[in-house]
Amino acid sequence: MSPPTLLTPDPPPALESARGYSAEFGEALANHAAMVLWAQRRLGGGEADAARFLGAYLAANPLRTLPAPDAAIDPGHWTARLGDRQAEAAYRAFFRAELARLGSAETLQDLYLPRLLPGIAASALHALMRLAYARDSGTAAEIAESLGYWAATYLPLGEGIGAEPITDQPAAVLLRVAADPALRGLEFDDGLLWHAMRRTAAMPSFAPVYNWLDVGRDTMRRMASDTLMVLAATTFPRSSDNAEFCALHAVTGTHWLRLVLPALQPADKSRAIRFFWQAIASIYPKMGCPMPLTPEQVGRLRRLPAPDWPLIAAAAVASDDEHDISLVYSARAEEALWGDALYRVVAARRLGLLPATDAG
Repeated sequence: MSPPTLLTPDPPPALESARGYSAEFGEALANHAAMVLWAQRRLGGGEADAARFLGAYLAANPLRTLPAPDAAIDPGHWTARLGDRQAEAAYRAFFRAELARLGSAETLQDLYLPRLLPGIAASALHALMRLAYARDSGTAAEIAESLGYWAATYLPLGEGIGAEPITDQPAAVLLRVAADPALRGLEFDDGLLWHAMRRTAAMPSFAPVYNWLDVGRDTMRRMASDTLMVLAATTFPRSSDNAEFCALHAVTGTHWLRLVLPALQPADKSRAIRFFWQAIASIYPKMGCPMPLTPEQVGRLRRLPAPDWPLIAAAAVASDDEHDISLVYSARAEEALWGDALYRVVAARRLGLLPATDAG
């Protein structure tokens, strides 16, 4: 995929309307509207579909309009309020002003994104999602909004212990987490993903996880495959709605990361990949630490009679479930790059287009 031009195209009306809301609502739940409306459009949805989805989303969720900034962000000390959700409006105004000053979304990202990488888990990776889709749409204004969202919900999970990497296999990192009784046995008191991430990261034995993965030229391909296998393991049969929900974000998150990596220099690309995989490892215990499927099981799943993408995409466009749309868009994009038919199978299963089955 060629990099976006970031020339601020005219957004569709529903997407423009969605930008006026805070990035979170309720008990710090991610507002998916701006991102999912773009994904829906990419899947073939029109303005009528967008208006229907946004109307349903507003009816179902207590979104709030973005308030006036409580104070201006000091450009010389702009990191002072990282992770302060009360500063969302201030940070979004700050990055809008910086975009106007710099005159370039690319320069804005060059200047600020490397410092934000340790908090990539922001809003359970949904700030990454917003930046990814801002880049995908080529909308400079959305890039500024997404950086403000990221700064206000910044969630650092630790920067490691300075140790050498121990594996070039992303799945091996997850299995090491699963092998640690203190991590595998964690219990979580609510459904918020970012709370689970923070809870896991607070465990002393989680500290070296950032260092474990040896990032190389093939890491993104392996990461895409491993997240897909985790999602399949929670979907066939469905181990629990919670496990599948967490695993879904690992697959979509890998797509989001891939869209953002071109904005970074090589050294920062490696940092971004490590921080992202650390975030996935931090929710692995909440998934129940699903074990990988066998090659035979995966082969059987790939042969299931999933419909073609146009039918799956049409079903997603018609859905009012934000995660239906998000998964289908990411799965279709990832299959187009990596060529694994299992993406189509898990997407079809999510949309109810495959009968109940298991990996046997």
